[in-house]
Amino acid sequence: MVEDGRAKSGLPSSTLAASIGFAACLVAVLALTTLAALAALPDGTLDPNSQWGQWRGPLGTGVAPNADPPLEWAENRDIRHNIRWKRALPGMGHSTPVVWGDRVFLTTAVPYGEEVGAAGRKAPGAHDNMAPSRRFEFVVLAIGRDDGGIVWRRTVRREAPHEGTHVTGSWASNSAVTDGEHLIASFGSRGIYGLDLDGNLLWETDLGDMETFHGHGEGSSPALHGNTLVVNWDHQGQSFVVALDKRTGKERWRAARDEITSWSTPLVVEHAGRAQVIVSATHRVRGYDLATGEVLWECGGLSRNVVASPVAGDGMVFVANSYDTRAMLAIRLEAARGDITGTDAVAWTRRHDTPYVPSLLLDRNRLVFLKHNQAILTAVDRRTGETLFGPRRLPGIHTVFASPVAAADRIYVIGRGGTTVVLRQGDEFEVLAVNRLEDTFSASPAIVGDEIYLRGLRYLYALGASAEPDAVAEQRAR
Repeated sequence: MVEDGRAKSGLPSSTLAASIGFAACLVAVLALTTLAALAALPDGTLDPNSQWGQWRGPLGTGVAPNADPPLEWAENRDIRHNIRWKRALPGMGHSTPVVWGDRVFLTTAVPYGEEVGAAGRKAPGAHDNMAPSRRFEFVVLAIGRDDGGIVWRRTVRREAPHEGTHVTGSWASNSAVTDGEHLIASFGSRGIYGLDLDGNLLWETDLGDMETFHGHGEGSSPALHGNTLVVNWDHQGQSFVVALDKRTGKERWRAARDEITSWSTPLVVEHAGRAQVIVSATHRVRGYDLATGEVLWECGGLSRNVVASPVAGDGMVFVANSYDTRAMLAIRLEAARGDITGTDAVAWTRRHDTPYVPSLLLDRNRLVFLKHNQAILTAVDRRTGETLFGPRRLPGIHTVFASPVAAADRIYVIGRGGTTVVLRQGDEFEVLAVNRLEDTFSASPAIVGDEIYLRGLRYLYALGASAEPDAVAEQRAR
């Protein structure tokens, strides 16, 4: 803010402007340097472990193994610290950004036209739903990592949703997935779409209309492994899991499921030379052969409304939920054959402080999770289930929908109100920083290189180390 030719910092506005201009140039150089060092493999392709190609990151665990994002950032009326850019987003969506190379990809639902009413559709009621009273453009966006500019925008469908969603939800909550060659975006009942990274539509498929429990909306994301795309379709009608060819969208196999609505995203793991799809749900957690759809094993123990996605590492799979009852299961894949409920294939169980919406975080031998949707954190030894710390309340956060992520021996937990708590990854509870942004957050973060991407209700933020003009740094220090 400038008054009478002088900035509030006490420096002439021209000096402050020059300082800010220099800093902006320096930040741009830093960004270009970051993009130029995009962790290429010897053959010139990008290292998948240095990208964020799927909703829980390169390992499917919430961890970015080769990243080092900032510890601190700030946003208020006078100053922005470690915010490289902030892009206003069209429409609304809760899908997590996926990142590959120099682009960030995300989905959104953009309302258009006049209100069409809720006739024939589920309306708000006892379960806090909102009706689809508008038509929407279902849009895939590519955003440049260097400056936040929209590289391309592809509308894949236009229509009014057949069903409502929860008031805290959206009609674009399924995260996209990419392997650096193909980009697959799921809008659930609005269709599955295969694109190239320049936004050209390669194929589309319609799996029908979901009827979700309580009309709370949709959210399970597709999983990609090799040339196979897996989509879980648990709802109040006939549920199934289906495998599609990522190149054509053609169906490879389909397996019927005795399940009600779940929102969990499938996880593909390789064990003993065999790839299997693990789906966490109400009646059973199941492992399917990726090649054929055959059920390899199943295990009961969770309750209704499974949202948290499974994680896996070193031959073990971890699943959890918290709706009617609290439950967490640690499953040894080596012993998983047939119905393993109550057998020694279940290494350990936990019946308290388990997550509902946020998924688990698995970093080396530590399993980290939140209690229900609350900012109460626990860490356990993944091998034994022994508590390392917790439950401990996170400062400045009340409700959490986003899943925790980790990089550089730090854990990042972002609350809906815009506060992110950063903790040291270890056997003890240690808060390193508490950061605040001016938006509402339900989507989980994505971490690539020295940047963390946070998708809010209104904006997409790229957070990374930035140079500050002396005048601005002086002002921030006051």
